[in-house]
Amino acid sequence: MTLQIVCQACNMVHRQDTRLWRCGCGGPLDVGFRGTIDMDMIGRRSPGMWRYREALPIGADARVVSFNEGFTPIVRMQIDGKPLTVKQENLFPTGSFKDRGASVLISRALELGVEKVVEDSSGNAGAAVAAYASRAGIECEIYVPESNSPGKLAQIRLYGAKLIRVPGSREATARAAMEAAEHHFYASHVWNPFFFQGTKTYAFEIWEQLGFKAPDTLIVPTGHGTMLIGAFLGFRDLLENGLIDRLPRMVAVQAANCAPLYRMWRDHPAELSAAPSGDTIAEGIAIAEPARAPQILDIIHETCGRIVTVTDAEIEVALLDICKQGLYAEPTSATAVAAFRKFPENSDECVVAPLTGHGLKSTEKMLKLTGD
Repeated sequence: MTLQIVCQACNMVHRQDTRLWRCGCGGPLDVGFRGTIDMDMIGRRSPGMWRYREALPIGADARVVSFNEGFTPIVRMQIDGKPLTVKQENLFPTGSFKDRGASVLISRALELGVEKVVEDSSGNAGAAVAAYASRAGIECEIYVPESNSPGKLAQIRLYGAKLIRVPGSREATARAAMEAAEHHFYASHVWNPFFFQGTKTYAFEIWEQLGFKAPDTLIVPTGHGTMLIGAFLGFRDLLENGLIDRLPRMVAVQAANCAPLYRMWRDHPAELSAAPSGDTIAEGIAIAEPARAPQILDIIHETCGRIVTVTDAEIEVALLDICKQGLYAEPTSATAVAAFRKFPENSDECVVAPLTGHGLKSTEKMLKLTGD
């Protein structure tokens, strides 16, 4: 297997076995890897994200860290009389789509002989990395904002990870983890490019579940862009393999109380300026300074997409609607449904959105919606 680790900013190519999480120039890294989609092998393998083995940049099968995750169901819903297809990423082993990235990233860590990883997270990524590190027998340290949901913190602890609660903002948590990463492998769902090589399997599964077709539009809750970037990489792989003839339009959704990407897309400033992280029910995307903002904006432009914002009131209405249709998802998931409500009527278009995490991860917030 041939791959390169390439800096987005200066195009420097790093050694294949590097443990760097960021280029010396400060730019984010990408995995230069040409994956293939083996239709014959896909049909022979059991449902799961590793059925697309040839498209995932891990060498030996013995290094693959997996719970047989993936191939989450898709469900057709009606929202205000319009058809929306949702993919139930809330049904992963740790309760969120972040398991996709953690599976590939921790496999990479095992391949490199890493003994300890550190990560910072608002909850879901931390739980995923903790679980997969535990399965791989790798020591794990997770940095989280002090104000995080208790359910997510308990989950991380019970996987055996060392939990470090950081006072202040989400950005303060990231800085603390980066300091720790000076001495340990940074299993970052934001900076480490192997995480996105896992989340790209979201695109492969949608393509297969829709009868080997790309949807017209993907609506994706977006903070750091973990799913949006991964989905783009996946559909680009399918395009380069001649399995689809176009990329779907990508629509990124941000919470109105914290929307730096929306401001950049709307106003075209020369540089990203931090957005105040106001209180929002969608804690999973409340990211004031997304590290890969230029990459996200490039994806939106390349796919003729857009960025939209939704208020907490709109999120709550959408969340109740999802629940009343029998699907229990955390509030961040509902941002995509709230954004879909703003789309013009077009019953012929195939639109797909994820339920990014399970509602049981946010019990305190969910109870407030019931008035209890």
